[in-house]
Amino acid sequence: MRCSWCNLNNPKYIDYHDNEWGVLNLNSKYLLEMLILESFQAGLSWECVLNKREAFRIAYDNFDIDKIINYDENKINELCQNKAIIRNKLKIRASINNARIFKEIEKEYGSFEKYLKSFTKEVIYEINKISNKLSDNISLDLKKRGMKFVGTTIIYAYLQAVGLINSHEKSCFKYQSYDKIK
Repeated sequence: MRCSWCNLNNPKYIDYHDNEWGVLNLNSKYLLEMLILESFQAGLSWECVLNKREAFRIAYDNFDIDKIINYDENKINELCQNKAIIRNKLKIRASINNARIFKEIEKEYGSFEKYLKSFTKEVIYEINKISNKLSDNISLDLKKRGMKFVGTTIIYAYLQAVGLINSHEKSCFKYQSYDKIK
């Protein structure tokens, strides 16, 4: 049995639920990819973003941070014309800005993983929430640093996506209890 929100008619959603969501993955490239994708979710469903994920990977040079931070107006216009992705100009500009700040955080902390670990030392298990103190604190810090589309609800979803918050329902085969972060 899977979490009740998982659309069983969408193979991409099933695969994401079964193999990614709630699985601890603090790889830098993955952390950036999910931050960008989650910021595009604002006002939309995750399923909508997930269905466009491969197109985002192509459009965003496989989430290569060194390429993204150097995107210029020509690239922004190209992204705005790309019908395969979400073409919200504010979100596109924010994704580039956020990648630059992500890189600054990596320089400051040594990695984005270490930055996230400065807020929590364990995986949190909770269900039926859209924010918590952890997402509030990270959101506030990222906003102070100048990131956009990183409200507490988006950051909560981000933390679920990268496995720092495990929200698999107890009836789900992916449910597991608290884990320590190494």
